[in-house]
Amino acid sequence: MSRLLVIGCGGVAQVAISKICQDSETFTEIMIASRTKSKCDDLKAKLEGKTSTKIETAALDADKVEEVITLIESYKPEAVLNVALPYQDLTIMDACLATGVHYIDTANYEAEDTEDP
Repeated sequence: MSRLLVIGCGGVAQVAISKICQDSETFTEIMIASRTKSKCDDLKAKLEGKTSTKIETAALDADKVEEVITLIESYKPEAVLNVALPYQDLTIMDACLATGVHYIDTANYEAEDTEDP
């Protein structure tokens, strides 16, 4: 695999991205996309110089399937790693199905308004 799109930049995502960048032979290029692009940019700055993986960043509203599709079509990743919020699983999955890109997820789906008993 050479090109990976990572959606999400929270705590779990930052650990996953750091590990991904330790294997620059497998992951030659990644894009980190999240609602808050500044978080992506901060992580990119932290990792640059420690990896030969080329890192790009983007702002993305993962609640909008069309926006995810547009990013996938423009970046052309081999796979999408979803480390966003659990209620965004289906929109990201739908975008991957629409574009024929492999989908990797670390969580299970949970509706946004699910209450904890």
